[in-house]
Amino acid sequence: MLFEAELRGSPVLELLAERTTLGDPPVPEYAAELVRGVTVHSAQIDELLAKYAEGWTLERMPAVDRNVLRIGVFELLWAPDVPDGVAISEAVLLVQDLSTDGSPQFVNGLLAKIAELKPSIPV
Repeated sequence: MLFEAELRGSPVLELLAERTTLGDPPVPEYAAELVRGVTVHSAQIDELLAKYAEGWTLERMPAVDRNVLRIGVFELLWAPDVPDGVAISEAVLLVQDLSTDGSPQFVNGLLAKIAELKPSIPV
């Protein structure tokens, strides 16, 4: 939904509400939680991504990578029930299936850096 909203230029929470209302296919609760969480923390998430993505601006990243990274950062910083390694590996698997050949290494490195700095990041 994050990717779709970005491509359509639509507010992501409106898209979430639309999808939840239609229920076809049903929106899993955890997916809705991720969309809401990324939206609430979007400014800080994007700031972190821009700061630690060496040689890449947010605009230059493939849209899939950018949105998967947003989910990964949200899980690292605001989803205490998700182990850091799981958040990183799930993000890597997503971009491995959906993005470019270089995306898994890029996503892994950037999320690992943020996980390493996690104790010093105010949330």
